[in-house]
Amino acid sequence: MATTPPIMGRISLTAAGDLRDAIDAHHRGDTAAALYGLMSIDPESWHAIQARLNALGGTLAELLNTPKGDAP
Repeated sequence: MATTPPIMGRISLTAAGDLRDAIDAHHRGDTAAALYGLMSIDPESWHAIQARLNALGGTLAELLNTPKGDAP
């Protein structure tokens, strides 16, 4: 019997852009901009991001420290 995946919530387009900007800032070494990007993410999107990371067995720290161009 096939199981359906759990509902993980919605990530807004703005939050996806904020996360991308935070990762880019982190790779540039701009900690303030990275924190600003992460803190700009709305709570619903943040929970959805966390759920997806958990489903993949990853963490935000691992995502931030993935070299640019590599798959997480």
